[in-house]
Amino acid sequence: MNKIIKLFALLFAWTALLSSCSPEEYSLGNVDVKPEELVEGIAFKIEHDANNPNIVYLTSLMDAKYTPLWDHPQGRSQEKKVTLKIPFAGVYTVKFGVETRGGVVYGAPATFSVDQMYAEFISNEMWTKLTGGAGQEKTWYLDLDENGLSRYFLGPMYFYGTGDWWGTVNGTGPALSSDSWNWQPDWKGNSWIMPKGDYGSMTFNLKGGANVIVNHSMLNKSQTGTFNIDVDNKTMRMNDAQPLHGAPQDGVVVDWGNIRIMSLTDNTMQLAVLRDEVLSGEGPALFVFNYISKDFKDNWVPGNQPDPEPPYEGNANDDLTTTTSTKKTWSLSLNTPYNWANLKGELLNAWTKPADYPGWAPYDATMISKVALELDKTGDNAGSYKFTDGNGNNISGTYTTDDKNNVIFDKEISFAISGGISLATTAEKKLRIISTEKDATGNITGIWLGKKDPSKDEYLVFKFEPKAGANGPVDPMAAWKTALVGKTFKPDVNYFADWVVTDWTGGWTTGIFGDYTSNTWLWTEAFRDAAAASSIKFYMDGNVMKADAVDNGTARNGIVVDVDPTAKTLTFSENPFTFHWVYSNNNSGKGPWILGARDGANLGNVNTKGIYLAYIADPGKPNEYGMVHWVIK
Repeated sequence: MNKIIKLFALLFAWTALLSSCSPEEYSLGNVDVKPEELVEGIAFKIEHDANNPNIVYLTSLMDAKYTPLWDHPQGRSQEKKVTLKIPFAGVYTVKFGVETRGGVVYGAPATFSVDQMYAEFISNEMWTKLTGGAGQEKTWYLDLDENGLSRYFLGPMYFYGTGDWWGTVNGTGPALSSDSWNWQPDWKGNSWIMPKGDYGSMTFNLKGGANVIVNHSMLNKSQTGTFNIDVDNKTMRMNDAQPLHGAPQDGVVVDWGNIRIMSLTDNTMQLAVLRDEVLSGEGPALFVFNYISKDFKDNWVPGNQPDPEPPYEGNANDDLTTTTSTKKTWSLSLNTPYNWANLKGELLNAWTKPADYPGWAPYDATMISKVALELDKTGDNAGSYKFTDGNGNNISGTYTTDDKNNVIFDKEISFAISGGISLATTAEKKLRIISTEKDATGNITGIWLGKKDPSKDEYLVFKFEPKAGANGPVDPMAAWKTALVGKTFKPDVNYFADWVVTDWTGGWTTGIFGDYTSNTWLWTEAFRDAAAASSIKFYMDGNVMKADAVDNGTARNGIVVDVDPTAKTLTFSENPFTFHWVYSNNNSGKGPWILGARDGANLGNVNTKGIYLAYIADPGKPNEYGMVHWVIK
């Protein structure tokens, strides 16, 4: 599995300069700002809110060409203006820097004081889940003990991309950048991550302040410090203490106090820190440490935790065949024919093309190109099949499907698909549907079938794709009509617009749409009110799709909607919305607007994901989309 981490490092090394916090990464050649110039009152200012002095504003006064870099009591930020909500009295330190054409320059630290406690700031449930509440304390353990047992997670540590955060882990927001991925290894099969042992404890309390005591039993040290939480951005700053971790990670993190809270419940917690490229010799990535509460550990009973389930929840037989006809033929993918996945169905190797397969994972295009699976549905949960193996031989019989999305064949099947890799059923003659891949219109473009390893918590999985020309004609407009016609959408006031790369990842506007002052060029209270007063409804007029829009209270009816299923675009005969400038571009708002696949959105899930529409906003940035978001009204 160490090969997997090294592969991730190669794939994401290009993000190093953006993500690493090691000062050695910058070549300070032609620096045009000196440290002595970055002082409070000239380069930046610190202000207390007039009504609540526990709210502190940090504002960069530098020219917009400089990216501000803040190191403050609640973490690190790069915004021009940062709002801190400080619950406890004390003296706090801020370090301000800028990213110049020659590198990063920081000024001397500045301080500010908070004179009294403001209890409301620790009333958020994140404070309570972490500490037990005001005047209380709560103890946490790394989820690995001296017997090599992990009670809740698959192991004590996972790996995530530098663009991942609370939103991607909990499904509440898009990634912070395109470097979004994860690997969640089980400890039993990857004990090189850290040795088994008693790692000590980590206790957070709210007794006269926000305090933390960490006993690193495996590292032979104890630490007492303070902490602060940014509940909006889901980050934590620990001072004079480090979260519990293993010895292999001890020397490859620059700033242990700069923490992302990836998840937090009453019983479990995940904290992330950045692996430094210079110190580790590998690409930047997030070390995500997994913790369980003392109460959970003390009351845990073996066998109480069921194995996680793969994400697939469709209708197995319909997806393997079709809902409109009975037959469908699948070919083994020539790009990614096989992989391994954990019990959650998450792929363990970031392979996307033949060249990614290393020497220990054989790739034989001649054999792979022959492998196919033809299915003919004879009932709701039954049908006949024909496998074509890597040598062109056929294996035929009947199958059934069950409520666990297993395909159960009438005989055990096993044949080589590439070198020493074989596609084989379990001893119970089963292959399970692990996950599917869909295009922006909701059509299944790939299906992963897996065999559970009899001794490891993982699947060997095989990707099949619909065989071109073998499955008959498909109405290209069917998915569009089902998704749009008869539904009314409105601009999403919680995630109104963003700028993302053309694979629909990245973006930066998450979280700003409750703030009407810091980004007035994009979002104000007037814009929000106008968005809330706008909507668009799709309908069919004979064979023509049309829409009736309400543009900030003004009706715009009978708009002709031209759908291009091949290009996946919508073009309007007139701009449905003129209340905001983001709609005035792109052929005066008419389009074509590209249907987006952000956050897994497609025409099959518009009721929950809504619709993302985009275009190339800047010809000088052909790999970037300007994007708007509509949700069901």
